[in-house]
Amino acid sequence: MISRNSIRIIYGDNPKQMVKELLETIKPEEEIEKGALIGIKPNLVVSKPSSSGATTSPEIVAGLIEYLQSKGRDNIVIMESSWVGGRTSEAFKVCGYEELSKKYHVPLIDLKKDRDREYTVDGMRISVCEQALKVDYLINIPVLKGHCQTNITCALKNMKGCIPDSEKRRFHTIGLHKPIACLSKIIRQDLVIVDGMNGDLNFEEGGNPVQMNRIIAGKDPVLIDAYAAQLMGFGIEEVPYIGMAERLGAGSADLANADIVELNKDNGSRKLTPSRRVQQLAGHIVEDCACSACYGSLIYALERLDEKGLLNRLKDKLYIGQGFKSKRHDGIGIGACTAGFDKCVRGCPPKARDIVEYLEELIQKNQ
Repeated sequence: MISRNSIRIIYGDNPKQMVKELLETIKPEEEIEKGALIGIKPNLVVSKPSSSGATTSPEIVAGLIEYLQSKGRDNIVIMESSWVGGRTSEAFKVCGYEELSKKYHVPLIDLKKDRDREYTVDGMRISVCEQALKVDYLINIPVLKGHCQTNITCALKNMKGCIPDSEKRRFHTIGLHKPIACLSKIIRQDLVIVDGMNGDLNFEEGGNPVQMNRIIAGKDPVLIDAYAAQLMGFGIEEVPYIGMAERLGAGSADLANADIVELNKDNGSRKLTPSRRVQQLAGHIVEDCACSACYGSLIYALERLDEKGLLNRLKDKLYIGQGFKSKRHDGIGIGACTAGFDKCVRGCPPKARDIVEYLEELIQKNQ
């Protein structure tokens, strides 16, 4: 089993197979006793398929269940509570989880119908659904996506689906960051598997999916979220609940000393039809055989620049893709394939945060 400061990443376009290969490396069964109750917590905030960028791919959960069952760990439940005003039962159906439940004989638990219990962390009282704390081993499967209030939503915020609707409303009333951080001290996440296949650009409810072709795994939700923030072009300080959770002792955001390993490189071609917003951002890009992970990082970076009011000051085109290998150019290259360019953001794939910082510096120089 990997250590708590480890992150593992796998790329590709077959999420079911990818998660199995990832789990063979991590070997979570080594710390799960036979007969232990395993809880799987996806993100089914709305009744939309995973292709929308809003919800967890059922293929990832299918691969996880098949892996666990093959190791004799078959006491599994899937639990979720969709957003306030939504019906979890409808989300289970639309998102493909009813089918999963029947195929693998795994019960679905609607946490909206669960009893709750109150806890106090850092002076804040929070009610939590009892079932979320009854499981012996909790596997959190959030979607890596943008959020209009917290900038990102990933491992820490996905636990909001383990509280009653009354608490969800209160979280929004008092501000999301502190209660999300406090919740991380109440609910222990034993393993986080992030669906980074095609999370939404900037909205929790989906509609602007960005194909990234990756699944990320680790044991520390704070570390996972720190890594996720940079993938999407944000500094850790721009997602306050990450630092708050770290200060409460829920984990570490120290990426500099983390054990981060990419198991492979993305060789899948882009398949999703881009939304209108993604097409607008793509107007700044010259692409030739770009991998989805690299291209997705650039799309997130351009969105961050636009939010900062800098995108309209970017005069040069951005070149990306394997078609630019071993070529020289005076444009701006993105990724290792453009290493021959005079100006280049290195990385395979680069993080959106690195792209943002590089382009910000160029824009300032050209003022």
